[in-house]
Amino acid sequence: MSDSRSEARMRARRLKLMAFDVDGVLSDGSLFYSDEGIELKAFNTLDGFGLKLLAEAGITVAIITGRRARCVELRAQNLGIVHLHQAVDDKLAQMRRLLAELRLDVAEAGYMGDDLPDLPLMRACGFSVTPHDAHPLVREHAWLTTGRDGGRGAVREACEFILEAQGRLQDLIAPYVAPDRR
Repeated sequence: MSDSRSEARMRARRLKLMAFDVDGVLSDGSLFYSDEGIELKAFNTLDGFGLKLLAEAGITVAIITGRRARCVELRAQNLGIVHLHQAVDDKLAQMRRLLAELRLDVAEAGYMGDDLPDLPLMRACGFSVTPHDAHPLVREHAWLTTGRDGGRGAVREACEFILEAQGRLQDLIAPYVAPDRR
């Protein structure tokens, strides 16, 4: 599936909701534990800004992940993500509940995952994307595979792809590249 960028672009145009996994997507998948048992993850600021751009464009951003970590809650708060779903065993069922709450159709939803537990949700969504270093079967079933790895700018690349497909990227980045008028 991942070889058809034009099909991926067409599917991305319809998105009103984009959800993301955490480990291997928003982070590189490494898990760090303090001596006190606190789980730590590293998040990429490029990815965070991409998520903010999606929200600014009116696309609802969500996190649906199988693990629970306080640092994920803090990161979601920092980015203004209100649809945070942690410790989810059935990601597809959680997406269906979220779609019902938001009154959206599955064709208007996308998901970015990297491993086998993400596949049922990715296959059900109108758009799916995966990082370059995802499991090979996940890459095979995603509509788009990024050139970057999880936790290393893959989310930003996906966000910009979606915004470009919707014709919104240039307007959103224009304030940052406009000539200085001093």
